[in-house]
Formats: sequence, structure tokens, C-alpha cells
Amino acid sequence: MKQITIRSIPNEIEKIVKKEASEKGLSLNKAFISLLERGSVVKAIKKRKTLYHDLDHLSGIWSDEEAARFNSILEMQRKIDEDLWKKKG
Repeated sequence: MKQITIRSIPNEIEKIVKKEASEKGLSLNKAFISLLERGSVVKAIKKRKTLYHDLDHLSGIWSDEEAARFNSILEMQRKIDEDLWKKKG
């Protein structure tokens, strides 16, 4: 695995990482990785079985508001216009 050096870590982040390490009995390195994975889609992608891979890069990038808006638009498209399906004649 690659190594990365991070400089100028804000005090708030340091406290969060140390708390995570202490609570879970982890090294600071493992706690930092755990928090990074939790804050990203990396962990979800690792666990998920890939059925389709063409849109995987979009997974998890929408905010809750964007997802709700998309779902409401999709719901409107799924409504059936009964008048269009009535037999004429």
C-alpha cells in the first residue's frame, strides 16, 4: 500500500482521529483510514457486488436533496395517462 504524509492537520481533525482510535482501540493510522472510508464511498464500493459498472463512478455523489428531486421527477414519468390508453373507435 502507498503511504501519504499529511501536514497541517487542523486541531479538530486531530481530536476526532484520536477519539476514534481510543474508542475502537486502533492505531492513529487505522483510525484515520476508517474515518476516510466512512466519509467516502470507497467502503460501499468495496462491499458492493458490481452488477453494472458503467455508472459506478456516479454512485454516492448526489446529496439527499438531489436524490429526492430525481426520485420525484422519476415518479412523475411513471404515471400513466389513462386517456392515452383508452380505445378509440
